Amino acid sequence: MKRIFLSLVLVTQVAMAQNVADQLDKSTQKLLNSSGAYSTNLSFYVADDNGNVVYEYQPNKGLSTASTQKIFTAAAALEILGKDYRYTTTASYSGQIKNGNLEGDLWVSSNGDPTLGSWRYDDYKPEKFKEKLYHALQQKGIKSIAGNIIIDDSYFDFQSVPGGWPWDDIGNYYGAGTWGINWRENQFDINTNGTQFKNFSYDLENVKWINELKAAGSSDQSLIFTAPHSDVALINGSLPAGKAMTVSGSVPNPPLQLGAELKSFLNSKNISVSGNVETYYGNQLSGKKMDSYPVKNNFFEYQSPTLDKMVFWFLRKSINFYGETFLKTMAKEKKGNPSYKVGVQFLKDFWKSKGINASMINFADGSGLSPQNYVSAKAEVQALLYAQKQPWFLAYFEGFPTQNAMKMKSGTIRDTKSFAGYHTSKAGKKYVYAIILNNYQSGDISQALFNVLDNLK
Repeated sequence: MKRIFLSLVLVTQVAMAQNVADQLDKSTQKLLNSSGAYSTNLSFYVADDNGNVVYEYQPNKGLSTASTQKIFTAAAALEILGKDYRYTTTASYSGQIKNGNLEGDLWVSSNGDPTLGSWRYDDYKPEKFKEKLYHALQQKGIKSIAGNIIIDDSYFDFQSVPGGWPWDDIGNYYGAGTWGINWRENQFDINTNGTQFKNFSYDLENVKWINELKAAGSSDQSLIFTAPHSDVALINGSLPAGKAMTVSGSVPNPPLQLGAELKSFLNSKNISVSGNVETYYGNQLSGKKMDSYPVKNNFFEYQSPTLDKMVFWFLRKSINFYGETFLKTMAKEKKGNPSYKVGVQFLKDFWKSKGINASMINFADGSGLSPQNYVSAKAEVQALLYAQKQPWFLAYFEGFPTQNAMKMKSGTIRDTKSFAGYHTSKAGKKYVYAIILNNYQSGDISQALFNVLDNLK
């Protein structure tokens, strides 16, 4: 009887799997036969939680992923750096302290902490960092600084934005690059009234604006253009007439911004700073040689939240800037070279070592913003399956948003949409899935994919 019962269970499970596969196929074909899919491309792969294929359609086809690319970067960062990894920002000084006067320069250095001055964490907001540095200066007995404030942003290389990012993305908040010193997530807000600027979330250092906004429509159709190290910024496109709105951009020089804010803050606290604000790459651009960071005089250390907290926000809010920071950090710590080229190759090699065919993971960055990322749905599922067997999986899984009543990361670039994640059906069947749709040109692209994924419920 026991053998008969097990046989019946097995037959039932096979029948259910076939039924789900049939439903997925019907929905997939309906999508592909719709008017918006006339010249579309689709890669779709579903497995059970043991890795057995449930359904596949062009599973090996490499397509532009958008932000589902983040599932690869987040998992690699958790494994390579560790969920308890912290970034560190330090302060030191050159010269000597005499009668409360620092006869030298105040230095600030970091290994690329992406949370420095972030508003997302209660204990790490901009004023927290400034106050802690101020108290550390007080403890050293420093009441005035005769020299400069030097922001040492040399930990990463000069290239702060990946090659291949579209120009009309780079100046907007989601196109913020990563620097050796990051500040306020390298993001600022402009509060507007129609096409006119009301104010900024904070004063930007050394930026001149060209405003070409037009009043039109009922939604934000504006674009901000800023370039790394540039002092000119452009905003164009359109905003609704007479409506108060907030648009967000990427800071063109975060190290300089931090230095300027520190100087102003210390002066307000009666620690006068006589000199200027300098940065490592700013000096390099002007042809000025900068001394090495004076490690021996370190007097302040400020640590970031743990990596698992960052990964949560990276996946939950799809913060591109975090992904590029993780990529450079892994490249720097494991290869001694923080360039994007080395970081992208490191990420590809990591997943190749986990059994993913290298032809299915043609990465171009760590976040998915580049349209030059080409990844297959099967590769994404293989990464998700690998992750669920690791001790850091809970930290990873918690970051996935819930959309369409399913736990999944999404990706969006113009006419591209992708979803990848985990789902347990009402019948208790566990699925791991990824679907990538490129060049869909009609209606609600998300709903078109939800109609297919609903068969897993």
